[in-house]
Amino acid sequence: MFKVAVCALLVLASTAINVQSSIWTSKDQKAFAQIHQSGWGKFILNFAELHLTTGGILSELNSEIEKLVDEMEEELAGVHHEFNRRTDVHNREVARLEQEIQDKERELFNAHDFYDNVLIPQGERFAAQLEQLQENIVQNRRTLEQATVQRANDHETFEAQVVEHNDAIAAIDECLQLLSTLEAPSLAQVKKVQKNLAKIQNSLKKHNQFQIFVKVLLEITSDSNFADQGALRDIVVAFNNLRVELVDSLNQITADEADQVAEFNAQVIQLNQEHAEFQRAVVVKNAEIEANTTKQEQTLELIDELDADLATLNGQLQAENDDYAFATDVYNATVAEYNKEINAANQALELLNQPRFQDYVKSQLKGA
Repeated sequence: MFKVAVCALLVLASTAINVQSSIWTSKDQKAFAQIHQSGWGKFILNFAELHLTTGGILSELNSEIEKLVDEMEEELAGVHHEFNRRTDVHNREVARLEQEIQDKERELFNAHDFYDNVLIPQGERFAAQLEQLQENIVQNRRTLEQATVQRANDHETFEAQVVEHNDAIAAIDECLQLLSTLEAPSLAQVKKVQKNLAKIQNSLKKHNQFQIFVKVLLEITSDSNFADQGALRDIVVAFNNLRVELVDSLNQITADEADQVAEFNAQVIQLNQEHAEFQRAVVVKNAEIEANTTKQEQTLELIDELDADLATLNGQLQAENDDYAFATDVYNATVAEYNKEINAANQALELLNQPRFQDYVKSQLKGA
C-alpha cells in the first residue's frame, strides 16, 4: 500500500494546491503547511483536488481516504505487535543470558575459591608432610647407624671384659693350684703367687669392686708365712671368694650383653618397620601430591574455560541489548512516522471536508 501511495504521490505532485489563494484563512494556510510536511497528507490533498475536479463524489473520496487511514493504523498496529513480540523475545533472552551469566559467575567464584582455599593449602600441606617424612627417614637411618655403632662398641667392651675376667679367673685358679701344693713353699713359689696376684690386679684394674679383694690378697701374701697352714687357708678362702665374685661378675656381664643384644635386635626391627612405614607413606604422599597437582591444572583449565564462557555470554548479552536498542530506535522512528502520516491524513481529511476546499476546487474549475 505504501509503495502504491508513493508512486501516486509522485504522479500527483505536479497538481499542487495554491495555498496562497485568498479563499484560505491564515489558519488554513498553517494547516496546509503542516499537512504538506507529510507525504501522505500532501498526497491526499492533491488526490482530493484531482478527484473533485474530475467529477468525483466527495463521499467516495472520504471513504477511500478513511480506508487509507485505517490501513495505516492497521500497519501501525502491526508495527506495535511486532515490536511487542520482539520485546518479549528480548526480555526472555536477557533473562536467560543474565541467569546463565550469574550461574557462570558463581561457578567461576567456586572454582577460584576451590583453587585458592582448598587445592593450594592442600598442596602446601602435602609438601610439608612429604618433607617431614623424608626427614623422618633420614633420622631413622641415622638412629639405626648410631645404634649399630654403639652396639659394636658395647660388644667390643663386653668381649674385652670377658677376656679380663677369664684371665683373672685363670690366674686365681693357678694360684689356688699352687697353694694347694704348698707345705713349705720356696721363695720362687711365693713370688709366683704374688706375680699371679699382680696379673689379677692388672686384669681387674678397671673394676673397682674387685680392687679391695686384690688389695687384701696382696697384703696377705706379702705378710703371711705360707708355712702357716691357718694363714694358708685364709688365703685360699680369699682366693675362692674372689673367684666367686669374678664368676658372678662374668655371668652378669654376659647376661647384660644378651639383654643388650635383644634390645638392639628389637630396636633394629622397630626402626626397619618404621622405615618401611615411612617409605610407604612417601609413596602415598607422592601420589596425593600428583593428584593435587593434576587437580590444580584441571581447575586452572576450568577457570580459563569459565572466563571464556563468561566473556561469550557477556558478549551475547551486549549484542542482544545493542540489537534491541537498534530495533527500539527503528520502532520509535517508524511509530513517529506513522503517527505523523496518520495525523496529517486526518488533518487533510478534515480540511477537504470543509466548504472552503470545495469552493476552492469549484473556483479552479471555473478558472479553467
